[in-house]
Amino acid sequence: MTRAVHTGIIGFGLSGKVFHAPFVSSHPGFELSKIVERHHRHAAEVYPGITIVNDYHDLLNDNNIELIVITTPNTLHYPMAVECLSAGKHIVIEKPFTPTSAEADSLISLAGKTGKKIFVYQNRRWDGDFLTIKKLIDQNALGEIKYFEAHFDRYSPEIKPGAWRNKNIPGGGILFDLGAHLIDQVLVLFGMPDSIKADVQIERPGGEVDDAFHVEMKYHDKTALVRAGMMVKEPGPRYIIEGSLGKYSKTGIDLQESRLKAGEKPSAKDFGKEDTAFWGTLRTGQKPPFEFTKVPTEDGNYMAFYDGVYKSICEDKPMPVMAEEARDIIFIIEKAFESSTKRQSIKIEK
Repeated sequence: MTRAVHTGIIGFGLSGKVFHAPFVSSHPGFELSKIVERHHRHAAEVYPGITIVNDYHDLLNDNNIELIVITTPNTLHYPMAVECLSAGKHIVIEKPFTPTSAEADSLISLAGKTGKKIFVYQNRRWDGDFLTIKKLIDQNALGEIKYFEAHFDRYSPEIKPGAWRNKNIPGGGILFDLGAHLIDQVLVLFGMPDSIKADVQIERPGGEVDDAFHVEMKYHDKTALVRAGMMVKEPGPRYIIEGSLGKYSKTGIDLQESRLKAGEKPSAKDFGKEDTAFWGTLRTGQKPPFEFTKVPTEDGNYMAFYDGVYKSICEDKPMPVMAEEARDIIFIIEKAFESSTKRQSIKIEK
């Protein structure tokens, strides 16, 4: 590493505490300098040597800080990003990028004017199962892909009181939350679809905002379906992929999040390694009986995101997630809501 990138984090809730501080603090290319925590001092218990401040403007006015990580509620992403970029800081911003694609375009334009970089935290590009899928496709193990299905199901029948994600505010709801991950994975694999048809619902009693969705993205030669819900007691396969040469299916979910929530560090032994019991299955052959093969899951590696951030800032290497890619996710989410409201398929103008 040529130098340390002094970094500040705005917010120490789930995102800041679990998904960002552990990586910034343990990566040799970053110096975690300050954390903004308005109401508590939980960060001081975990990082006793770090300066804790109440106001994020303290980060903007600190000439030593080069990178600011924004982990605030979605409604604050845009205004805070504007201030950070205008203050001459690079930013990491939690997904979803912004509540509207127009705001995303505005930030991309501002970044170009200020010469600073926007890194959107689409960390599930580095889930072990998704890395496995990319490898299978790159190796042509499935042949020509015809159908892709991905789920992000949970069972949470009670609405958590006071949680901003459950409020009817810009960027609230499950489509912006979990949908941003699934849609990103589809766009990484296949690019922008030709059309989209969606059903976005509120299933839980008393819900203010969507908590279930079914989004179908059509391409000229394939269909990609992404689904999520909060009332799924027994989740089925997380991925199903049908190709001309084979079918891959996979249950379970990448374990990095659960390990981070349990307090493990990214440097822990076998941090991103999945148990063999959850490996996916590849079915091949042109007629029965088909051949069944267990496919080892690639090691998950969320640290790769911050590796990419460091190399982009210090070595001018390609960004791990382009802001334009993150903008496209928001655009698709907007079209999904439009499709669900109109109850019709929406053509995607590219």
